[in-house]
Amino acid sequence: MAAQRENTKIESRLFINGKFVESSDKKTFRLLSPSTREVVAEVSEASTQDVNTAVAAAKAAQPSWAALSPPERGAYLRKFATLMREHMQDLAYLEAISMGRPVRDYIDGFVGARLWEWFSEAGWAIHGSTSLNSPGMVGMTLLQPYGVAAGIIPWNAPVIFFSSKAAPALACGNAVIIKSSEKAPLTSAFLATLAEKAGFPPGIFNIIHGHGTTSGAALASHMDIRTLSFTGSTATGRSISIAAAKSNLKNLHLELGGKSPAVVFDDADLESAASDTQFGIGWNAGQICMANSRIYVQDTVADKFINIFKEKWGNVKIGNPLDNEVGLGPVADSLQFEKVNKYIELGKSSGAKVILGDKPVQRSQLNDGYYIPATIFGEIPEDSKTMKEEVFGPVVCINIFKTEEEVIQKANDTEYGLYAAIFTTNHSRALRVAKAIQAGTVGINCSAPTNLPDLPFGGYKSSGIGREGMIHSMRNYLEEKSIMTKL
Repeated sequence: MAAQRENTKIESRLFINGKFVESSDKKTFRLLSPSTREVVAEVSEASTQDVNTAVAAAKAAQPSWAALSPPERGAYLRKFATLMREHMQDLAYLEAISMGRPVRDYIDGFVGARLWEWFSEAGWAIHGSTSLNSPGMVGMTLLQPYGVAAGIIPWNAPVIFFSSKAAPALACGNAVIIKSSEKAPLTSAFLATLAEKAGFPPGIFNIIHGHGTTSGAALASHMDIRTLSFTGSTATGRSISIAAAKSNLKNLHLELGGKSPAVVFDDADLESAASDTQFGIGWNAGQICMANSRIYVQDTVADKFINIFKEKWGNVKIGNPLDNEVGLGPVADSLQFEKVNKYIELGKSSGAKVILGDKPVQRSQLNDGYYIPATIFGEIPEDSKTMKEEVFGPVVCINIFKTEEEVIQKANDTEYGLYAAIFTTNHSRALRVAKAIQAGTVGINCSAPTNLPDLPFGGYKSSGIGREGMIHSMRNYLEEKSIMTKL
């Protein structure tokens, strides 16, 4: 990946009904680079009127889109994927300057392009069923698009979530409105330029930017949006659920927060376990919903594991995300910087042992950006807020356990249940513990962000409702209808 891409054109307008437009009230918001705190763009902020315009355009265009055959719709998706692959460096550059994502580990564009390629062929898989079980009757079911679908995506991996929502919705015959996060709108705006080049019919693919309190709320409560997929915080997911319930009871898919545990047993390959879990919490500065922010290590190997983990994470270079040697960039913005530092102070005040990160980064040495050092807490109380709540930063808590029963109880003692990891060479124990842990995804001898695209992804408990994936996402965008014929 190229270290920099200053010639990348920065688009910051809304994309509605096939055209780039400013917001109806001309309102914009400033986007600051988290590594320099300099303004990188003035972004058009969608108003409620802009949302209404986008929904009306989508509603008008959708029937003709749904009438196309799967290959006809798929041709647009395939063209979009090709354009994404041609612009990987642009996507990496834009995420680096907008939310601090290091270009060194940027794989999101490739993951996104693969999703668009997959769903370009997936339309043929939309099938209902038939039944002859009732005498004198033939029954059948149809799977049909909802009509207008909305996706509200987060700032931590916007290209992946943009793709995982828009591609299946379009493949199923829906018209789509994607709202980016105000913290990372630049890749979504750039993808809008690719949608224009791909030639999607006007109104089928709309992309807006703005704050959740205005445009997000308008989408969640809009009477003409029949299905909505959201990835983000649990608190925002609750607000969307309330808005949906008070409006038209739209179908919701919610992928929310996590406080994912990793369990390291005494027979594990400690070198591999330390590498995987260090990457799992360090990737994207810990700003990932499935980051293994809680690690439990069996007592007989705890000291050895912690030393390996500390050495690996302590050697990760912190700095400018455009530097190919940097593995730990800044957090996304000032609010995230303050939030993560608050949890670090809470961890210290709880009596936890600071194993790594006891000295703050001198921001003046790094262009005054929002940098937070890799931080490890040990011996932290299980009921402390830093241990219980989602920090969303480069902060990991490592505690010790003795028995399998004990660690299962600790791993499950949370309202979250998105992801978990188990490291052991005992396959029976691995499957036994995986079955007992309350999480939507469990990795055995691997950890976040490892995920298999053909498996369902989603959470238990407060980590969400529904599942996404190459196979499972299609059902989020299709209604099922039963038809009965009397013979």
